[in-house]
Order: sequence, then C-alpha cells, then structure tokens
Amino acid sequence: MSATPIPELDDPSTAPRLALPSRANGAGAGWDWIAQGWKIFARAPLMWVISIVVLFIAAVIINLVPFIGSLAFQLLQGVIAGGFMVACHSLSRGGDFELEHLMAGFKRNFTSLLLLGVFLVVGGLLIMLVLMMFVGATVVSVFMGGGNTDQAIAAIAASATTMLLGALVALALTIPMLAAYWFAPALVILNDMKPVAALKESFFGSFRNFVPFLVYGIIMTVLAVIAAIPFGLGMLVWIPLAVTSTYAAYRGIFTDPPADVPAVTV
Repeated sequence: MSATPIPELDDPSTAPRLALPSRANGAGAGWDWIAQGWKIFARAPLMWVISIVVLFIAAVIINLVPFIGSLAFQLLQGVIAGGFMVACHSLSRGGDFELEHLMAGFKRNFTSLLLLGVFLVVGGLLIMLVLMMFVGATVVSVFMGGGNTDQAIAAIAASATTMLLGALVALALTIPMLAAYWFAPALVILNDMKPVAALKESFFGSFRNFVPFLVYGIIMTVLAVIAAIPFGLGMLVWIPLAVTSTYAAYRGIFTDPPADVPAVTV
C-alpha cells in the first residue's frame, strides 16, 4: 500500500535529508537540543498543550477496556510518536501545528510504526520477566520461612543483594532498548526507514552521543521535578518539550543540515 501524501515530507525540498552514519555531537549539544526544542514549542504552545490533553483523554477512554485497551495504547506508541515528529518538522520550517499532524502515523508507514510499538511492549515484558525472576527468589525465601515474621525479615534482608542485582540487570537492559527506540519513529515516518534499520540506527546514534545525552538527561530530569511542583501542571509543557527536543536531537544526529528551526515571530 502506497504512503499517504504528507506535504511536509513528500516535497524533496522540505523533507529532512538523512545523513548516515549518524554524527557524534559534543557535550553542549545536550543543552542545544533542549533550546531548539523550546523554539519549536514556542511556535505553537497552545496547540502543544491541547494535543497533550487530547492524547490524555484518548488514553483514558481506551484504557476503559480492561487489558486490551491498555495493550492497544502501548502498541500505538510508535504511531503516536510519528505524528508528533511530523508536527515538529512542520513547525521547524515555520509551518503550523495542526491536529491532523497527530494522525500522520495512522496514514503513513502505519505498519512500520506499529512494529516499533510491538518492540517496546515485548521488550518491556521480557525485562519485567527478568526482574521477576530475581524477585521470585526473594518470594520463595519468604514462603520458606513458614509464616515466621523474623525468618521472613531475615530472608528479605538476605535477598537484598539479589533484588538489587535484579534491578541493575533490568536497568542495563532497559537503557539499550530505549536507545534503540528513541529516534526510530522519526526515522520511520520522516525518512521512510524500515523498522529494524531504524531501531539499529537509533541504537548506534544514541550511544555515539552518550555524553550529550547524559547532559540532556540531567537537565530534563531537573526540569521534570520543577514541572511536577505546581500539581503536575508543568508537565503540559515538559512533555511537549521532551518531544520537540527529541526531534531537535534527531536533526542534530541524523540529518543534514542538523537543524533549521526559525526564530519565533512576535
């Protein structure tokens, strides 16, 4: 099935030009991506807030269907992210952000984007299974105590190292999984890359930029804490910034020119 036309992508003069292998950036790029992401957000702040509210309402409605609704929403993560990347690309070129952009992932490369969601869900389940294997050892030790409180506490204390090791193993598996997924939706919908190739390029692109991403992660974590203070309302800005800065990082790592975010006109 042919891809549905998207003006921002089908015109060779406006589509992002892929530059492989991915480039490595300096530590300062972590801040630059956030700054460029803010420029993109500032071009249509109301639309970003509305889109997050709409997405939240849709998630609540979908999750009303037990298990299936939650699973469906998780599987659609790549499709939703693809739509946001199209919106970012439009804004980065001085265009508008329309709610129609959010549907771009359903209209173009849907199967590929859906497979990214499958990767995320299956990967998460496997990591959870690994963690439960470590936790299970602790649970067995507690039951072996025969209901004796002192023995149960002693078993938990003795299993603390095992539980900590399980948490570290889960984290060690989660980081590469997220690295592989991070830029994959953008590469699939903006550059028509196949899912496996997109996951591979995202993985290597992320680790080539380990230092700037460390800087990026620290700053975004601090901003998340600040955003959560006013009853969590700041997340209506933080979440879009996470999306727009991801687009800026994608441009800085995978495309030539690295970025073309125009200034906000007042």
